[in-house]
Amino acid sequence: MKRTYNKVYVNVNTDFDSTGYMHPRSIIWSDGRIFKIDEIKDFRPAAYLDKNHSGDCYTITIHGEEKFLFFEKTGEYFASRVGRWFVECPAKQQE
Repeated sequence: MKRTYNKVYVNVNTDFDSTGYMHPRSIIWSDGRIFKIDEIKDFRPAAYLDKNHSGDCYTITIHGEEKFLFFEKTGEYFASRVGRWFVECPAKQQE
């Protein structure tokens, strides 16, 4: 059975270095829980996102577990917004 996922938009504390590279530091869940990002293991463009948005995928570790954190770029339509962060959570199975 193919597993499906939902995008869950989250708040992310992020630092920017002098080159403009984003360094996500922690994820804040909607219920207020904060998950510190231990390490950024990889960064790559995520061109497979829907046709209206480009984005990036960060492979991170939280408490020693590898996770994926996505940054969805909003594009030129929203000049005051750069983008937003999301994680993928398994969709609840329909029976």
